[in-house]
Amino acid sequence: MEKRWPLDVTVSFDPYFGEPNRDGDQGWEILPDGKVRFRIIAKDAKEVVIDRFGTLFPLSPARDGYWEGTFDMGTGFLYFFLKIDGADVLCPYLPIGYGCCRPMNFVDVPVDDMAGWDDLDGVAHGAVTRHYVPSTVSGKHEIILVWTPPAYDPAKKYPVLYLQHGYGENETGWVYQGHVGRIADRLLAEGKMKEMIIVMGNGMAVSAPNKPRELMLFPNILVNDIIPYIEARYPVLTDKWNRAMAGLSMGSYHTSITTLSHPELFGYAGLFSGFLRAPWGNGAEEPHLKIIGDAAAFGEAYRVFYRAMGTEDQYFDSFAKDDEYLADKNLDITRETFPGGHDWTVWRRCIRSFLPRIFRD
Repeated sequence: MEKRWPLDVTVSFDPYFGEPNRDGDQGWEILPDGKVRFRIIAKDAKEVVIDRFGTLFPLSPARDGYWEGTFDMGTGFLYFFLKIDGADVLCPYLPIGYGCCRPMNFVDVPVDDMAGWDDLDGVAHGAVTRHYVPSTVSGKHEIILVWTPPAYDPAKKYPVLYLQHGYGENETGWVYQGHVGRIADRLLAEGKMKEMIIVMGNGMAVSAPNKPRELMLFPNILVNDIIPYIEARYPVLTDKWNRAMAGLSMGSYHTSITTLSHPELFGYAGLFSGFLRAPWGNGAEEPHLKIIGDAAAFGEAYRVFYRAMGTEDQYFDSFAKDDEYLADKNLDITRETFPGGHDWTVWRRCIRSFLPRIFRD
């Protein structure tokens, strides 16, 4: 099989395809027509299946314990569960990312109209740095990743975008699955966005070991811990017109709560697969929505308020209900839809559309 490996994976940057004398020829390849070919050894197995959240692609038994199959799985970033006799198996011969609260295998099938967005060749590249932030809110250290632009200069001051992942992911998602750094590198090289710093935190926060995740803890961690940490260690502009927040799915709701509750802190907001209100809500008015009812105050508070969703998203009904909620509010809000579902292909489209909009004079 063709030996290719994606550069950005969360578990290993050194591809391991197996040693033929010991592991055989296992792996995957993306064929010219976009189909994906798999070959896995599972001796004595009775069934080997690629499970795309209920859509099943069964592999067929072949020689010497091999299981093989070639499938049209669609395009873009595709997580899946490899199931052997009904048990979930993380395969070291396939790319490994992080989602659904666990390491997962995936394939990333090229999308024709997104070609070149995150290519490495021909542009300068920024850097990503890991920090451990002591939190007064969670009582432990929180991990953040910070992207700095290719021409980063500590003598300059930069605006900051705080960018969040969705449920079941972590601070690595936007770098590895979302390719935000590579997309930003390309936009900068083309003169389509302003230089900025991008900060990514872990929204799956807990306040003590063995406690359930408190999914609404992160907005307080961001305001009380992460923003002061960044402003003490990076040369950043600290007024609201140089501070933005965006997020996908759960991160979009974190963004809605944080930016609407703190119009004094944020001048820009981006809700990708976006929840203005809790999708599990009972219809009661939520405290952070107070400013939505004051068109004048909203207009003064935000230069860009952006909402986007994939047209096939499983939560599109929530998006449509937020449309109805906003219909008579007379607010300057940008709304976009993109082809796709609740997935990284759509979220890459969202961030590429959002970045050029913010921090403009």
